[in-house]
Amino acid sequence: MTASAKSAASSARNDPGSESALLTRVRLEPLLPRVARGDSGAVRDCLARYGGLVFSLARKFLGNSTDAEDATQDIFVELWRTAGRYDPAQSAETTFITMIARRRLIDGRRRAQRRPTPQALPDGLPGRDSGNGGSAETMDDANRARRALDELRDEQRGVILLSIDHGLTHDEIATRTGLPIGTVKTHIRRGLLKVREILDVTGMKGGVK
Repeated sequence: MTASAKSAASSARNDPGSESALLTRVRLEPLLPRVARGDSGAVRDCLARYGGLVFSLARKFLGNSTDAEDATQDIFVELWRTAGRYDPAQSAETTFITMIARRRLIDGRRRAQRRPTPQALPDGLPGRDSGNGGSAETMDDANRARRALDELRDEQRGVILLSIDHGLTHDEIATRTGLPIGTVKTHIRRGLLKVREILDVTGMKGGVK
């Protein structure tokens, strides 16, 4: 998780009422349309504005801060991917982000429930987050994201796939790979930043109409 997200998450840990406060705050200028256009400043602002809310939702759902931090990272990855789908005319930005967060948390729980006993993973495993098919636009987004992942260093791509495709926590990835947990977090953070840069350049920054 980035420093901004960690700071927001820390605030949420120190303020049990932060979720309700964020949910009832005066509506601010939406940030997701700017994220969808590739505005890096909006990415930082989004983490600062909603990091506490997302972490609070994750902690309440998962019951502990360690798993909540992993889930918060996963939720923001999904938000960057789907930012172009947000329509300010249809819902408040907080409502959209809360919906995405809860959906990812539920999906993560389902993956954990059907996760097999840890074993060696096959190479080239495709993404499985969109197992129910999805639209052509969704598949196109997924393909772009996969191509971006292919451009990462092997160690970065490997830990990100373990996190996103298999729902593993940082601790579980460290156990699976034998890497120190600090190294796992560094690979994920740098890899996700690189993916975002690649997607901006290759045209995904416009989002889905």
